[in-house]
Amino acid sequence: MQYLLLVYIDQPLLEAAPPGEFETEMRHCLQQADEMAQQGKLLESQQLEPVATAKTVRVRGGKTRIVDGPFAETKEVLAGYNIVEAASFDEALRMAEKFPWNRYGSIEVRPIASIAAMRTRVGA
Repeated sequence: MQYLLLVYIDQPLLEAAPPGEFETEMRHCLQQADEMAQQGKLLESQQLEPVATAKTVRVRGGKTRIVDGPFAETKEVLAGYNIVEAASFDEALRMAEKFPWNRYGSIEVRPIASIAAMRTRVGA
């Protein structure tokens, strides 16, 4: 089964880290990702641009509204994601635990639903 690991960062907490710590953590993260990819466990991984570059689109009552920033007001912002292949939810949780970013925010683990099954269900 595939799982999405959403990486959320508390930017002030990350900025308060000692000099060079981000680079050390990123090297560790990339090495971990390379190992997981070689094992066939990490299917995709991307880092997002800073939240200041984001815009949110909402349509309500037929009117479109575009606002700066993320969808929800929160201290932690979405910084990236990983798509992993795991035998169980517990295995996906253990994978998330190994990434260093959970010390500067959190990693949400969510099963990925089958879009093919949904297509069949709705006749699309």
